[in-house]
Amino acid sequence: MPQVPKTSPATGNPTTSSFIHTLDCNFVDNAGRTLLLRGVNLSGSSKAPVDKPSYVLDDFWEAAENGGSSFIGRPLNLDDGSADVHLARLRGWGFNMLRFPVTWEALEHEGPGIYDYDFMDYTVRVLRKCKEYGFKVFMDPHQDVWSRFSGGSGAPFWTLAACGIDPRNITATQAAIVHCEYPEPESSDPASLPAMIWSTNYGRLFSQTIFTLFFAGRDYAPKCIIDGKNIQDYLQEHYIESMGKMADRIRDAGDLLEECVIGWDSMNEPFEGLCGWQDLNANPNKQGSTLAKGSHPTPAQSMRLGMGEAQTVENWTFGMFGPSRSGNVTIDPRGRKIWAEPSTEGPDGVHPKWGWRRDGGWKLGTCIWAQHGVWDVETGEMLRPDYFKLPPSYSVQVDVNIEQSGMVPEVEFVAHYWHGHWEAFNERIRRSHPEAIMFIQPPVFAPPPPIQPAALKGRAAYSGHYYDGLTLITRHWNWFNADALGVLRGHYKTILQAVKIGESAIRKSLQEQLGILKNDTKILGDYPTIIGEIGTPFDMDGKRSYGWTDGGKYQGDYSRQERALDASLNAADGPNAINYTIWTYCPDSCHDWGDGWNMEDLSLWSEDDVGVTGRSVYTNRKLAQSQGTISMYGMGGDGSQAVLLKKKNGSMVSTDKLSSTLGGRSTLSLATMKTAGGKAELMMRWRENQFDFLTDGARAARAFARPWPTKLVGRAGDIQFDISTAHFKMIVNVKEDDRLNVDGVDEEDPASEIYVPLVHYAHQRLLTRPSNIVKDVDESGDRGIGEEGMVSEGPSRVISRLGSRAPSTIHVNVDIPPASHPQPYYPETNSGSPTPTLALPTLDWLGMASEKNLVDVEVEVSGGRWEIQGQTLKWWYDVPEIGEGDKEYTIEIRRVGGAINMEAVEDQACLEKLCPVGTCNIM
Repeated sequence: MPQVPKTSPATGNPTTSSFIHTLDCNFVDNAGRTLLLRGVNLSGSSKAPVDKPSYVLDDFWEAAENGGSSFIGRPLNLDDGSADVHLARLRGWGFNMLRFPVTWEALEHEGPGIYDYDFMDYTVRVLRKCKEYGFKVFMDPHQDVWSRFSGGSGAPFWTLAACGIDPRNITATQAAIVHCEYPEPESSDPASLPAMIWSTNYGRLFSQTIFTLFFAGRDYAPKCIIDGKNIQDYLQEHYIESMGKMADRIRDAGDLLEECVIGWDSMNEPFEGLCGWQDLNANPNKQGSTLAKGSHPTPAQSMRLGMGEAQTVENWTFGMFGPSRSGNVTIDPRGRKIWAEPSTEGPDGVHPKWGWRRDGGWKLGTCIWAQHGVWDVETGEMLRPDYFKLPPSYSVQVDVNIEQSGMVPEVEFVAHYWHGHWEAFNERIRRSHPEAIMFIQPPVFAPPPPIQPAALKGRAAYSGHYYDGLTLITRHWNWFNADALGVLRGHYKTILQAVKIGESAIRKSLQEQLGILKNDTKILGDYPTIIGEIGTPFDMDGKRSYGWTDGGKYQGDYSRQERALDASLNAADGPNAINYTIWTYCPDSCHDWGDGWNMEDLSLWSEDDVGVTGRSVYTNRKLAQSQGTISMYGMGGDGSQAVLLKKKNGSMVSTDKLSSTLGGRSTLSLATMKTAGGKAELMMRWRENQFDFLTDGARAARAFARPWPTKLVGRAGDIQFDISTAHFKMIVNVKEDDRLNVDGVDEEDPASEIYVPLVHYAHQRLLTRPSNIVKDVDESGDRGIGEEGMVSEGPSRVISRLGSRAPSTIHVNVDIPPASHPQPYYPETNSGSPTPTLALPTLDWLGMASEKNLVDVEVEVSGGRWEIQGQTLKWWYDVPEIGEGDKEYTIEIRRVGGAINMEAVEDQACLEKLCPVGTCNIM
């Protein structure tokens, strides 16, 4: 590792202990340790305002036309205490990095230049809360197929009108698939939306048009002038300035830059639109960024549909072996056009609501591509089918010999259009955040272009995305797969050569593909790689894991999802040692509607799995079997579960009640979870038993709560983890220039640090009678564990303080449980109250980092010394002296007694639940 500079390469200012360098292909802390930043996207729910998920049609258009809705409450609710619970859970899972989606709509929904500063201030409050829990954050200006109003997320409603589009006719013309109107507004059935059908919107008229206008309007749509500017400049300037205003607010907070917020993406998954399209009369033969599924019109057919003409188009299905043609389908808009009528604006071109003035050369009511001579509306003929193939300065009548000679360059979207936008975005963000790490994300799977070092300023990272596409689309973990990235990069002559059969081959292929993306970063320079999105769907196989099939037999069984997610995250281990942020964590995820957006369901946690996953899935199933009360939910009888039916926007959603694992069923339902009392119980459950807290409601936790080196002296040469045996092995390469600058960070004795997940390595005390584990508090406030984890009986029993800070206090009445169900008793803080109450400060997540006896491990090292603090293993070893040569160290970690066997644990647990301590109802 080259010596860590004491000043910033971007500004020349001295670096602080919280500063993260982008150096020698790695994130590096100020002491010189290699960092692995891994975490989640918080949150997919931020794509829409609270209580307005994509399936809700009621007030969808009306609210937007009147200025839209506030996004306050996204991604976390700061008023009910739940934010602490979610962040404590994420920190307990070992995550140290958050990708933070923010949409343009959230910032500028009321109209051009009208900013929602209240939401920006709320975002600052959320970021401060993330900082309390030790997270580093990079901001994600998020979009999918442009906007919520075109079947995705991102841009505000008024941008559609600015482009001359009538959003209410999008569905009729199939210019996009809009979830809440699927399949038709008059008879919508949003629950029937096919998996990933939203992504076909990239191959439809709306996205093809609006992204072309955004990135290349000056070249391809010169007649589109609004407020004296080309539509490209108009849209880009508003987009960039809205994000700039958010960056200003974060800067002005005074305590977030570098300590928490370290940088920005420029735009999530940008799309090229029609730039570079070869022939408007045909779709590409190769599967690229445009998914062939369902109706699949060519751009020419889409343009005719947009003018209200019926078209018969290809229909495609996507099966286990990829996309296949399945006949034709006729789409009839019945004369409805996507292009707004001239009457929507005044005779002078001024919009009565949004206030812009449209140039007289831009006629409403007619396809803008027809206005630019691309096709003839009367005949339907494409006059210039290769209009977007060549640079606009070349006529379609260009000499054939010149074109064939290669002297006329074809359009390179990333170099010609995306790069210019990135430079403008970069300049604006750095005005607010001079030290920002710019996370560079060109279109999916596209390598980044060379960027001048003066623009990067030594502060950059490549942030491409990667999904196992076959699993994502088919919602099934298959016994075969394909090297999708290799196919797109032309590494195979035929698709068959890219097929991988068997799990070992699949895992190897995924790791090789991430290696390709990591290698792409070298185009930029010696910068780190972070996979901004990676993950797997949890609604596989007809939602079998929710108990919706097989009589509820598989409720809570996420073994298939675990294998799929482990394969993807294992690809980031090995020799790659790549940073990532998993998509996603949604605090309001549920089984019926997934993440609340286009039926996607990738959240690592779901409120509908509380009391279902973790140990509860085994306990409840065994209890139900023993009592003969298997129900449609796969757990006890419907009455005993007090199944809560919640009405969500007209849809009845079944949700199981929270279960206090091994301590008797809780009186807390998900409906009351968000109250002060709900917060109290959730917090108590965490302090009561950390294993249950981290697994209850989690999905495939063994796959994502995996060990990795969070800070490392030297570099990871190889990282291996077997989730079935909980065996972790890592090789570390150390050079003489890896000697630490111990004064660079605020640590007494900086070491290498490895996250050792409690989920895999839990101490046996957490797996036996967890409801009896109570922490003592001495006068200094330090935590300790009494004999056998118990303290004295009676009302004087206390749990440890929940945090070192108490910004607010909530007094909660708590029922004393009967003696036959030993549980923590709460201290009386209000002598006037007839029942004990509890003062609730902020959750002390540091307990997860420092508490003793959380994990029980066997550790073998080839050199040095180590110790365990909470879920962190600290490891000190020698750095080579000058001229000594490189050193290699190896560490292996196993759990004492072997991997956790949940079935065996629950055999005992179930008996304890039936026969509480001191009683026996069976013998």
